[in-house]
Amino acid sequence: MNKLTIVFTLALLTACSTTPNYDAKFGDAVREADLKMTINPEAGKNPDQALGMDGKTARESVLLYQDTFKKPPPAVNVINIGGAIGSGQ
Repeated sequence: MNKLTIVFTLALLTACSTTPNYDAKFGDAVREADLKMTINPEAGKNPDQALGMDGKTARESVLLYQDTFKKPPPAVNVINIGGAIGSGQ
């Protein structure tokens, strides 16, 4: 029983010794993909104000957009569902 415990303990210790190699690069792929999706990584250092809509207009457009999800769109009444037009049947 002691030999089995020693072998098992040594197996666990050798398995733990390889994880620092994996842990050192953990998340690199995600960070690299994030950087590739960023158009201008230095944009936060630019003191100029972003051009675009004024605050009131931007707020109203966001509120109108969010209101579109509060109620379903009106149902469309289609009279000729699945039937052929002018087929004579």
